[in-house]
Amino acid sequence: MSGNVNRQILLVEKPSGKLGAQHFRMVEGAIPEPKDGEALLRVRYISLDAANRAWMHGATYRSAVETNTVMAGGAIAEVISSRAPELAPGDIVFGDTGWQDYAAVPAKQLTKMPKMEPLTHLLSVFGIAGLTAYFGLLEIGKPKAGETVVVSAAAGSVGSIVGQIARIKGCRVVGIAGGKDKCNWLTSDLGFDAAVDYKDGAVFKALRAAAPNGIDVYFDNVGGDILEACLPQMNNYGRIACCGAISQYDGVPSAHGPRGVPGLIVVKRLIMQGFIVMDFMESRDRALSDLQAWVSSGKLKVQEDVIAGLENTPKALIGLLAGENRGKRMIKL
Repeated sequence: MSGNVNRQILLVEKPSGKLGAQHFRMVEGAIPEPKDGEALLRVRYISLDAANRAWMHGATYRSAVETNTVMAGGAIAEVISSRAPELAPGDIVFGDTGWQDYAAVPAKQLTKMPKMEPLTHLLSVFGIAGLTAYFGLLEIGKPKAGETVVVSAAAGSVGSIVGQIARIKGCRVVGIAGGKDKCNWLTSDLGFDAAVDYKDGAVFKALRAAAPNGIDVYFDNVGGDILEACLPQMNNYGRIACCGAISQYDGVPSAHGPRGVPGLIVVKRLIMQGFIVMDFMESRDRALSDLQAWVSSGKLKVQEDVIAGLENTPKALIGLLAGENRGKRMIKL
């Protein structure tokens, strides 16, 4: 990497249909100078998330990404220089650096991370993905031993961890994923009791066979038709943790989904709750200590999908939205 160049990937056009490589452009700029209260960061690993696509539509829990600006994205980065007392060179932090080699970010917007090997775990199991799975399942889903937990996008970064935590808690776990390979991986490697391949089409029927006693907890990453297939199979007093709606993010969202919801929610007394992982950050230490214990004992397997090169970030996000990845996808700089 040349000493004084900052490569950046800009969002040059907001997609109206599916996201494509043409919506991005790589440029070179100067390495920024940190202002008072800021740290200069060298980005090490960029997190790729379905939410990146949602940010292009408009404001969500963060402001929208505007055209001709650096594409937003969370990353693990190293402090190069600091004009904030709480950070020193060599510190490892998580923050929204955007898709670039270097960023100057206010210290108050950064989370100091422990130094650990591999650093990638700070983005996957001990990062937003692991914490989202932990809090969404345990605080919103509230699974009890013996219950049936169903998770969609089960081979993804969050879903693969949700299913394993549900197993640790003594539940029957059914994953919904795309393709035979992913489904086999869930049952053979991650210990899921059953897996449903949504690409086969007959999700409702396959789910009924995989969860003959109904569904107590549904962890929803996709919305749309899959949520519609799960709702009628929920047991009384079932809980639905709404984490994301990836089916609605890229391209033209389906015009419906799910239909017949209000009646089902009333009759079955369902609780359906959306959440953002930031809501639970005061309990982060407890979550991390559980996650670290499960990983070190081998109860929780970590699957990561690391792709090298900033220039590959757009293609890697497009692939993530198409379901290419297994586990947490990230870019190594």
